[in-house]
Amino acid sequence: MIPSRLDAVLRRIDELNRQDPNTDVVAGASQPHELAYAQRLTDWVLRLNPNASEILRIAARGQHVQRWTIPRSRYPMNRAGYLKWREVLKAFHIETVQRLMRESGYDEASCAQVGLIMSKKALGADPDTQTLEDALCLVFLETQFDELRRKTPDDKMRVIVQKTWLKLSPQGRAAALALPFGAEDQRWLARAVGGSESSSR
Repeated sequence: MIPSRLDAVLRRIDELNRQDPNTDVVAGASQPHELAYAQRLTDWVLRLNPNASEILRIAARGQHVQRWTIPRSRYPMNRAGYLKWREVLKAFHIETVQRLMRESGYDEASCAQVGLIMSKKALGADPDTQTLEDALCLVFLETQFDELRRKTPDDKMRVIVQKTWLKLSPQGRAAALALPFGAEDQRWLARAVGGSESSSR
């Protein structure tokens, strides 16, 4: 059976992410970190929107493609350096995914649409962009919240969580509150976002 364009792009993104030397433990087995991350992000997108378009699924799978190849340490360890690093990463991820799409037969309009979603420039106006943002926030809360909370001062962590909360749609917030947090994490999250519930989006 000849694979579809979508299958071809997703497979090639996975092949690149499989090269990540950093690992996560998933279901008791070691996996390359970015490969595991891309699958988690894809899974959340499909939970939020079971009918997600090909373009949204590609954007999710490629959001962090080969992220480890541009380390944070390459840029000054200050706010300006962080923002520059994020800007360079975003352009690299988009260019990589668009190249793979073109090589798999997607047209320029589709490539441009993926770039718009991955850049998140239409956040708040484009439903696919919001779904991807929700998925990104949910992966963070699901896999990083507990560890980060334990090593981050409360005042700083509260700001991180409140900023994350403001990015979420009502659907995303409902999914976040349904995550299987431990009792202490649930109480901490409730206190941190209590003042954000009435904030406008």
